[in-house]
Amino acid sequence: MEGKYAQVRDDLRLHYHEAGTEHTETVIMLHGGGPGASAWSNFGRNLEVFGKSFRTIAVDQPGFGRSDKPTDHPQYFTHSASAVVGLMDTLGIEKAHLVGNSLGGGAAVRLALDYPDRAGRLVLMGPGGLSLNVFAPDPTEGVKNLARFAAPPGPTKEKLEAFLRVMVYDQSLITEELLQERFDAASTPESLAAMAAMGASFSRPDSYEQGMLWREAHRLRQRVLLIWGREDRVNPLDGALLALKTIPRAQLHVFGRCGHWAQLEKFDEFNRLAIDFLKD
Repeated sequence: MEGKYAQVRDDLRLHYHEAGTEHTETVIMLHGGGPGASAWSNFGRNLEVFGKSFRTIAVDQPGFGRSDKPTDHPQYFTHSASAVVGLMDTLGIEKAHLVGNSLGGGAAVRLALDYPDRAGRLVLMGPGGLSLNVFAPDPTEGVKNLARFAAPPGPTKEKLEAFLRVMVYDQSLITEELLQERFDAASTPESLAAMAAMGASFSRPDSYEQGMLWREAHRLRQRVLLIWGREDRVNPLDGALLALKTIPRAQLHVFGRCGHWAQLEKFDEFNRLAIDFLKD
Protein backbone atom coordinates (compact mmCIF):
# COMPACT_ATOMS: atom_id res chain seq x y z
CA MET A 1 0.00 0.00 0.00
CA GLU A 2 1.56 3.26 -1.16
CA GLY A 3 0.27 5.69 1.47
CA LYS A 4 0.66 9.45 1.53
CA TYR A 5 3.31 12.02 2.43
CA ALA A 6 3.18 15.18 4.53
CA GLN A 7 5.87 17.82 4.99
CA VAL A 8 5.76 18.42 8.74
CA ARG A 9 8.91 20.54 9.01
CA ASP A 10 11.34 22.02 6.52
CA ASP A 11 13.70 19.10 7.17
CA LEU A 12 11.19 16.29 7.73
CA ARG A 13 8.60 14.54 5.58
CA LEU A 14 6.48 11.77 7.07
CA HIS A 15 4.83 8.88 5.25
CA TYR A 16 1.50 7.53 6.49
CA HIS A 17 -1.48 5.32 5.64
CA GLU A 18 -5.05 6.43 6.22
CA ALA A 19 -8.49 4.80 6.47
CA GLY A 20 -11.96 5.95 7.46
CA THR A 21 -11.51 9.64 6.64
CA GLU A 22 -15.22 10.45 7.09
CA HIS A 23 -15.18 9.99 10.89
CA THR A 24 -14.91 12.93 13.26
CA GLU A 25 -12.61 11.33 15.82
CA THR A 26 -9.05 10.43 14.83
CA VAL A 27 -6.77 7.58 15.90
CA ILE A 28 -3.04 7.77 15.20
CA MET A 29 -1.07 4.51 15.24
CA LEU A 30 2.64 4.49 16.10
CA HIS A 31 4.69 1.38 15.34
CA GLY A 32 7.57 -0.25 17.21
CA GLY A 33 11.28 0.32 16.65
CA GLY A 34 12.77 -2.97 15.49
CA PRO A 35 14.83 -3.28 12.30
CA GLY A 36 12.63 -2.76 9.24
CA ALA A 37 9.59 -1.73 11.27
CA SER A 38 6.98 0.51 9.67
CA ALA A 39 3.38 1.56 10.07
CA TRP A 40 2.28 -1.07 7.55
CA SER A 41 4.29 -3.93 9.04
CA ASN A 42 2.87 -3.27 12.51
CA PHE A 43 -0.67 -2.08 11.73
CA GLY A 44 -1.48 -2.85 8.10
CA ARG A 45 -4.10 -5.45 9.02
CA ASN A 46 -5.59 -3.36 11.85
CA LEU A 47 -5.93 -0.17 9.83
CA GLU A 48 -9.12 -1.02 7.94
CA VAL A 49 -10.80 -2.41 11.06
CA PHE A 50 -10.17 0.79 13.01
CA GLY A 51 -11.16 2.80 9.94
CA LYS A 52 -14.74 1.60 10.34
CA SER A 53 -15.02 3.61 13.58
CA PHE A 54 -12.39 6.36 13.35
CA ARG A 55 -10.33 8.38 10.95
CA THR A 56 -7.25 6.21 11.37
CA ILE A 57 -3.71 7.24 10.48
CA ALA A 58 -0.78 4.82 10.74
CA VAL A 59 2.47 6.80 10.62
CA ASP A 60 6.00 5.78 9.66
CA GLN A 61 7.84 7.44 12.52
CA PRO A 62 10.95 9.49 11.65
CA GLY A 63 13.77 7.19 10.57
CA PHE A 64 11.45 4.32 9.62
CA GLY A 65 9.56 3.09 6.59
CA ARG A 66 9.28 5.69 3.85
CA SER A 67 9.56 8.68 6.16
CA ASP A 68 12.69 10.84 6.14
CA LYS A 69 15.61 9.57 8.18
CA PRO A 70 17.38 12.49 9.84
CA THR A 71 20.27 11.56 12.13
CA ASP A 72 20.66 14.90 13.91
CA HIS A 73 17.72 14.96 16.29
CA PRO A 74 16.84 15.19 20.00
CA GLN A 75 15.93 12.27 22.27
CA TYR A 76 13.86 9.98 20.07
CA PHE A 77 10.55 10.03 21.95
CA THR A 78 10.66 13.85 21.92
CA HIS A 79 11.71 13.82 18.26
CA SER A 80 8.86 11.55 17.18
CA ALA A 81 6.22 13.23 19.36
CA SER A 82 6.96 16.66 17.89
CA ALA A 83 6.92 15.20 14.37
CA VAL A 84 3.50 13.61 14.96
CA VAL A 85 2.13 16.89 16.29
CA GLY A 86 3.50 18.50 13.12
CA LEU A 87 1.61 15.92 11.09
CA MET A 88 -1.57 16.69 13.03
CA ASP A 89 -1.10 20.39 12.31
CA THR A 90 -0.55 19.71 8.61
CA LEU A 91 -3.66 17.53 8.38
CA GLY A 92 -5.82 19.87 10.48
CA ILE A 93 -6.26 17.42 13.38
CA GLU A 94 -6.75 19.19 16.70
CA LYS A 95 -6.80 16.09 18.89
CA ALA A 96 -6.28 12.36 18.37
CA HIS A 97 -6.38 9.12 20.30
CA LEU A 98 -3.02 7.35 20.19
CA VAL A 99 -2.31 3.64 19.71
CA GLY A 100 1.36 2.83 20.23
CA ASN A 101 3.39 -0.39 20.23
CA SER A 102 6.81 -0.54 21.94
CA LEU A 103 8.83 2.47 20.67
CA GLY A 104 5.56 3.95 19.38
CA GLY A 105 4.04 3.57 22.82
CA GLY A 106 6.87 5.63 24.26
CA ALA A 107 6.41 8.30 21.59
CA ALA A 108 2.66 8.37 22.33
CA VAL A 109 3.29 8.90 26.05
CA ARG A 110 5.83 11.65 25.34
CA LEU A 111 3.29 13.37 23.09
CA ALA A 112 0.60 13.14 25.76
CA LEU A 113 2.97 14.59 28.38
CA ASP A 114 4.36 17.41 26.23
CA TYR A 115 1.15 18.26 24.33
CA PRO A 116 -1.64 17.18 26.70
CA ASP A 117 -4.38 19.05 24.82
CA ARG A 118 -3.57 17.17 21.59
CA ALA A 119 -3.82 13.64 22.96
CA GLY A 120 -7.05 11.77 23.67
CA ARG A 121 -7.04 8.27 25.08
CA LEU A 122 -3.96 6.07 24.88
CA VAL A 123 -3.74 2.38 23.97
CA LEU A 124 -0.20 1.20 24.73
CA MET A 125 1.11 -2.27 23.88
CA GLY A 126 4.32 -3.11 25.72
CA PRO A 127 5.36 0.57 25.59
CA GLY A 128 9.01 1.60 25.67
CA GLY A 129 10.13 4.06 28.31
CA LEU A 130 7.03 3.48 30.42
CA SER A 131 7.98 -0.13 31.07
CA LEU A 132 10.24 -0.51 34.11
CA ASN A 133 11.27 -4.09 34.76
CA VAL A 134 10.82 -5.01 38.41
CA PHE A 135 11.88 -8.67 38.21
CA ALA A 136 13.10 -9.29 34.65
CA PRO A 137 16.75 -8.57 33.84
CA ASP A 138 17.93 -5.60 31.80
CA PRO A 139 18.69 -5.61 28.97
CA THR A 140 16.03 -8.14 28.04
CA GLU A 141 16.44 -10.91 25.48
CA GLY A 142 14.69 -8.85 22.82
CA VAL A 143 16.79 -5.73 23.44
CA LYS A 144 19.99 -7.79 23.26
CA ASN A 145 18.96 -9.22 19.89
CA LEU A 146 18.06 -5.74 18.67
CA ALA A 147 21.56 -4.50 19.51
CA ARG A 148 23.16 -7.48 17.75
CA PHE A 149 21.46 -6.79 14.41
CA ALA A 150 23.76 -3.99 13.23
CA ALA A 151 26.79 -4.97 15.32
CA PRO A 152 30.00 -5.92 13.43
CA PRO A 153 30.39 -7.48 10.96
CA GLY A 154 26.99 -5.99 10.04
CA PRO A 155 23.34 -6.94 9.59
CA THR A 156 22.30 -10.39 8.39
CA LYS A 157 18.97 -12.09 7.82
CA GLU A 158 19.91 -14.64 10.46
CA LYS A 159 20.32 -11.94 13.11
CA LEU A 160 17.07 -10.32 12.05
CA GLU A 161 15.24 -13.65 12.26
CA ALA A 162 16.60 -14.22 15.77
CA PHE A 163 15.24 -10.81 16.78
CA LEU A 164 11.82 -11.28 15.17
CA ARG A 165 11.29 -14.73 16.67
CA VAL A 166 11.70 -13.24 20.14
CA MET A 167 8.94 -10.75 19.28
CA VAL A 168 6.16 -13.29 19.09
CA TYR A 169 4.72 -16.32 20.85
CA ASP A 170 3.15 -17.52 17.59
CA GLN A 171 6.17 -18.41 15.48
CA SER A 172 4.07 -18.88 12.34
CA LEU A 173 3.89 -15.07 12.05
CA ILE A 174 7.59 -14.96 11.09
CA THR A 175 7.35 -15.84 7.41
CA GLU A 176 10.09 -15.72 4.80
CA GLU A 177 8.20 -12.89 3.10
CA LEU A 178 8.14 -10.82 6.30
CA LEU A 179 11.78 -11.56 6.99
CA GLN A 180 12.90 -10.51 3.50
CA GLU A 181 10.71 -7.39 3.50
CA ARG A 182 12.06 -6.19 6.84
CA PHE A 183 15.67 -7.05 6.02
CA ASP A 184 15.50 -5.08 2.78
CA ALA A 185 14.13 -2.07 4.68
CA ALA A 186 16.51 -2.34 7.63
CA SER A 187 19.82 -2.92 5.86
CA THR A 188 20.03 0.23 3.73
CA PRO A 189 22.72 2.75 4.77
CA GLU A 190 20.04 5.34 5.55
CA SER A 191 18.10 2.98 7.81
CA LEU A 192 21.22 1.79 9.62
CA ALA A 193 22.33 5.38 10.23
CA ALA A 194 18.86 6.33 11.50
CA MET A 195 18.77 3.31 13.82
CA ALA A 196 22.19 4.19 15.23
CA ALA A 197 21.14 7.80 15.79
CA MET A 198 17.94 6.68 17.52
CA GLY A 199 19.86 4.40 19.87
CA ALA A 200 22.42 7.09 20.66
CA SER A 201 19.66 9.55 21.52
CA PHE A 202 18.59 7.37 24.46
CA SER A 203 21.98 7.72 26.17
CA ARG A 204 22.78 11.39 25.48
CA PRO A 205 23.72 12.93 28.87
CA ASP A 206 21.73 16.12 28.39
CA SER A 207 18.44 14.47 27.44
CA TYR A 208 18.35 10.76 28.30
CA GLU A 209 15.91 11.42 31.15
CA GLN A 210 13.28 12.33 28.53
CA GLY A 211 13.15 8.60 27.80
CA MET A 212 12.49 7.64 31.42
CA LEU A 213 8.75 8.02 31.02
CA TRP A 214 7.93 5.97 34.10
CA ARG A 215 9.20 8.91 36.19
CA GLU A 216 6.54 11.18 34.68
CA ALA A 217 3.69 8.71 34.30
CA HIS A 218 1.83 10.22 37.26
CA ARG A 219 1.29 13.38 35.16
CA LEU A 220 -0.84 11.62 32.53
CA ARG A 221 -4.46 12.69 32.78
CA GLN A 222 -5.70 10.75 29.77
CA ARG A 223 -7.44 7.42 30.12
CA VAL A 224 -4.83 4.75 29.39
CA LEU A 225 -5.27 1.12 28.36
CA LEU A 226 -2.10 -0.90 28.88
CA ILE A 227 -1.99 -4.11 26.84
CA TRP A 228 0.66 -6.74 27.46
CA GLY A 229 1.49 -10.18 26.16
CA ARG A 230 2.19 -12.57 29.01
CA GLU A 231 5.09 -14.02 26.99
CA ASP A 232 6.59 -10.64 25.98
CA ARG A 233 10.39 -11.12 25.87
CA VAL A 234 11.16 -7.52 24.89
CA ASN A 235 9.29 -5.52 27.54
CA PRO A 236 8.23 -8.24 30.01
CA LEU A 237 4.94 -8.17 31.87
CA ASP A 238 6.43 -7.01 35.19
CA GLY A 239 7.31 -3.78 33.39
CA ALA A 240 3.62 -2.86 33.52
CA LEU A 241 3.40 -2.76 37.29
CA LEU A 242 4.78 0.72 37.99
CA ALA A 243 2.78 2.27 35.14
CA LEU A 244 -0.39 0.62 36.39
CA LYS A 245 0.32 1.90 39.89
CA THR A 246 1.17 5.50 38.99
CA ILE A 247 -1.02 6.45 35.99
CA PRO A 248 -4.21 7.83 37.58
CA ARG A 249 -6.67 6.51 34.95
CA ALA A 250 -4.95 3.30 33.83
CA GLN A 251 -6.19 -0.22 33.27
CA LEU A 252 -4.25 -3.31 32.22
CA HIS A 253 -5.23 -6.18 29.94
CA VAL A 254 -2.96 -9.22 29.64
CA PHE A 255 -3.14 -11.71 26.76
CA GLY A 256 -1.88 -15.21 27.43
CA ARG A 257 0.05 -17.04 24.69
CA CYS A 258 1.10 -13.65 23.30
CA GLY A 259 4.41 -11.84 22.86
CA HIS A 260 5.27 -8.26 21.93
CA TRP A 261 2.88 -7.85 18.98
CA ALA A 262 -0.54 -8.08 20.62
CA GLN A 263 -2.17 -6.22 17.71
CA LEU A 264 -1.21 -9.09 15.37
CA GLU A 265 -1.05 -12.15 17.63
CA LYS A 266 -4.46 -11.43 19.18
CA PHE A 267 -5.83 -9.62 16.15
CA ASP A 268 -9.61 -9.89 16.64
CA GLU A 269 -9.53 -9.62 20.42
CA PHE A 270 -7.15 -6.67 20.33
CA ASN A 271 -9.27 -4.79 17.80
CA ARG A 272 -12.46 -5.26 19.84
CA LEU A 273 -10.76 -4.35 23.11
CA ALA A 274 -9.02 -1.23 21.81
CA ILE A 275 -11.94 0.09 19.76
CA ASP A 276 -14.40 -0.41 22.62
CA PHE A 277 -12.03 1.45 24.95
CA LEU A 278 -11.61 4.35 22.54
CA LYS A 279 -15.35 4.61 21.83
CA ASP A 280 -16.59 4.17 25.40
